[in-house]
Amino acid sequence: MAHVRRKFVDIHRSQGSPIAEEATGQIAQLYTVEKEVRGSPPDVRPALRKAHAAPAFDDLERWLAMQLTTISGKSPLAAAIRYALTRMERLRPYLDKGILELNNNAAERGLRAVALGRKNYLFVDSEAGGKAAAIAYTLIETAKLNTVDPQAWLADTLARIQDYKITKVDGLLPWKWHA
Repeated sequence: MAHVRRKFVDIHRSQGSPIAEEATGQIAQLYTVEKEVRGSPPDVRPALRKAHAAPAFDDLERWLAMQLTTISGKSPLAAAIRYALTRMERLRPYLDKGILELNNNAAERGLRAVALGRKNYLFVDSEAGGKAAAIAYTLIETAKLNTVDPQAWLADTLARIQDYKITKVDGLLPWKWHA
């Protein structure tokens, strides 16, 4: 939804379109619900979303379809509306599944370091070095996503892993680790 919203924000900034402004306002309602839902267990989120976000989501979809009939089909606004409408069906499952988010911003932020360093990875020297780098980045980003200091977690885990039984190694994972 963040990409959908961004298209309307850009159009409103460049053209002052009231339709684009209204679209961002309606999308903001969905984010308001998400702000309230955030932190709730995944099994509780669908009920809250069904009660508060689903009506706003349905209204947005209907409103966008109606607006598309009132503007020029070749305008950037029409392109943004078509972009939004083609994604609504794929966005809808977040209403029913508590583990899904309204957008993928967290995942994109997690991959930003990889994307920014892409040119540097050309010089990893070997396939094994590339695999080691991929493992290291995965571990670091997983720790960050679990609000664990990656350096402290890795240092502790590497110091303790040799004495751990293979059947209990999951106790070293970031979401189970305690400093």
